[in-house]
Amino acid sequence: MSLEQEIEIYNGSLNTVEIYKKWYEIYQYKNCGALITFTGIVREEGGISALSFDIHKPLLQSWFEGWIQKAKKQNAYVLFAHANGDVAVHESSYIAGVVSPQRKVALRLINEFVEDFKANAPIWKYDVIEGKRIYAKNRSQKLAGAGILS
Repeated sequence: MSLEQEIEIYNGSLNTVEIYKKWYEIYQYKNCGALITFTGIVREEGGISALSFDIHKPLLQSWFEGWIQKAKKQNAYVLFAHANGDVAVHESSYIAGVVSPQRKVALRLINEFVEDFKANAPIWKYDVIEGKRIYAKNRSQKLAGAGILS
């Protein structure tokens, strides 16, 4: 298995149907029995009209490379797309996927991948309230190794 894997960054909301279709068409003949996805949808809460995201792509690529290697050891692929900029409520900002010959591997990896993404991916989230971007500090986590001081 040696397909090129890359992070897909889109401006604004994701067209998850098109992304899933593309992933399916790439992997359907690779003798894998499972394509498991997770889609993040912006919830209407706290008076927000949207979420907004800033992405540091080189750091994100480094994080993702670690997952590519972890999945490869299990004969699997990880797939990843995320929005940059504003995503309105009820729209998708994030879709992740795992492709594997075995469903149990894919099910386990998708859960681990999504949890690690939430804790460690270098993507910063802002609430958009009344047209203003407000850093979502109460829903953010400090990245391991971030900052100049220990």
